Amino acid sequence: MRLSLKTKFTLATSLLVLAVVTVVSTLYLARLMRQTLRQANETASFVAQQVFDASRDALKEAAERGEAPASSDTADVRNYVRHAFDNSSTLNSLIESDMGISPTIIEITISDADGRVLVSSDATLRDEKLAMRPPISSLVRGGLFQEMRELYGPAQTYEFSLPFQLGDQPFGDIRVGLSSALIRGQILPGLETAGEWALGSVVVSTLLALLVSTIALAPIGRISAQLDRISAGQFDAEPVVERSDELGAVSTKIVGIGKQLRDVREIFSTLRENLDQVMSGLEDGLLLFNAQGRAVLVSPSVEKFLGKQPREMQGRRVGEIFPARHPLRGALKIEGDQIAPAEGKEVTLEGSAGPRRVGVIAQPIGERGVRMGTLVTLRDVESRERIGRIGSELQVSERLAALGRVTAGVAHEVKNPLNSMRLWLEVLKANMPIEPEPQQAVRMLDSEIDRLDRAVKTFLNFTRPVELKLEETELRGLLEEVLDAARPSITKAGLALHADLPAESPVALVDRQLIHQAVLNLLLNACDFTDPGGKITLGLRREGEFAVISVQDSGRGIPPEDQKKIFQLFFTTRPGGTGIGLANTFRFVQLHNGRIEFESETGRGTTFRVELPLARMAEAPAAKEREVGQTLAAEKR
Repeated sequence: MRLSLKTKFTLATSLLVLAVVTVVSTLYLARLMRQTLRQANETASFVAQQVFDASRDALKEAAERGEAPASSDTADVRNYVRHAFDNSSTLNSLIESDMGISPTIIEITISDADGRVLVSSDATLRDEKLAMRPPISSLVRGGLFQEMRELYGPAQTYEFSLPFQLGDQPFGDIRVGLSSALIRGQILPGLETAGEWALGSVVVSTLLALLVSTIALAPIGRISAQLDRISAGQFDAEPVVERSDELGAVSTKIVGIGKQLRDVREIFSTLRENLDQVMSGLEDGLLLFNAQGRAVLVSPSVEKFLGKQPREMQGRRVGEIFPARHPLRGALKIEGDQIAPAEGKEVTLEGSAGPRRVGVIAQPIGERGVRMGTLVTLRDVESRERIGRIGSELQVSERLAALGRVTAGVAHEVKNPLNSMRLWLEVLKANMPIEPEPQQAVRMLDSEIDRLDRAVKTFLNFTRPVELKLEETELRGLLEEVLDAARPSITKAGLALHADLPAESPVALVDRQLIHQAVLNLLLNACDFTDPGGKITLGLRREGEFAVISVQDSGRGIPPEDQKKIFQLFFTTRPGGTGIGLANTFRFVQLHNGRIEFESETGRGTTFRVELPLARMAEAPAAKEREVGQTLAAEKR
């Protein structure tokens, strides 16, 4: 609730008076309590001394009458003393009269050394063993808070104790009991008087403060109305306070400021229209907060991240736009309405289209070391990753396509000379002498021509158009066939092979032979780069409208410098490798409108993921040749 300046002034004055009254009342209460306790203690001491003197006289009178204990036994002595006290009318009258000296005294008792009552103002206590009670002196010596806690807590009995002797031996105590409730009753009248004075002082001071504030702050009300009109776009030509003091000067300056604001407002309106046109074309969501934590600028794209119209967020505080438990509060480290700088944060926001990964950046904006506000940027991480993957896939596809065209041309140019060389070699073999050395040379030439011919055929097979034979296939059964084909090589390498295949298999529209070869290439590649004792896992699961095949190994991993090359034709790090297996896998997955990607950590292993569209979502690829420039994975091994 917002309080007016007049209300604040009145409250401040009243609270100040209340604080002074509270201090004075506390000092008065402390003095009153201390005085009442000291008086109660002195009264109890006086009563105890009177009873002590009367007890001593009662024993003297008994001795003068010739009375004496039957023996020195404690019980006989006790009976003698009690008999002497009972027969002393002076002592009993004194005890009865002393009970009326002070309203705080509730009991006067004479007990022996064991605490057993001999004589008491309370007849029910006679011959009872009375426990020791807190001494009133401890309350008198205590501080203010202890005194208040004891007096205003549960009622209890304190006592003043005066020991007396029989002969030269301690015999008992004169005990005067005082009630904390009765002591509190003695303090109450003074406390009520002090409270009435305090309340009256606060009421009078509040009324006076209200009157003074009303008179003194009346011009401020007119100035406030003037500012409200400026906020609404109405600018006064003359000051509203015609005075020569500070308030009149303020009103005059406000008129000048209003004229400047009118000019700035026109300029800002033009700039705002231009800025809105620029922001409407941005994919990222932008929120600009001022130093007070209010949103002064919200781009249209914010709606797709937060699900709110930009006009609903305009002018609202940080805590209203990002309420408690909002996922972005942790990333932005929001405290109150202030946002801490953040870079590279990522959160998941729930939306009508499902979860969305959002990148968050918070940049402080300042001038000359003074923070003026904060710019919050929201980015669609998945969209940026998809754009990055598409760019990477296009680059790889373009390289493969160009390499395929060059390879096909080279292979055709080499094929014809090789055929001619083989024909002439056959003629040469028929006319060569039978000596071992010339025959060995001919066999070597024949072997090298065969090797070169196989390489040319490999090039031509890679670039030859592929005729897809698509059929709806349960991928679990297909992967079990791949496992059977790869198991001998993996077992021979001393590796463990695990399969994580669901009972309910996803169905995809694929060429069984090509996908079989693609997954087999991944398994054999994992086998080649995993040391004995390692593990290879083949997995299958459904993610949305895609079936995901994963091949995970615990091998040596792929060095970072090689990760961008692994799908390139003829790139290999394995001795004796051709560098064609992963390039073919890449190509086969691409022909099915799928994606292939991987994660690898040196020394920890590699995981390949092949994503294939499910049968009802698959777009039938062309039945003829497909260019090697289609969608591919975002990363490269």
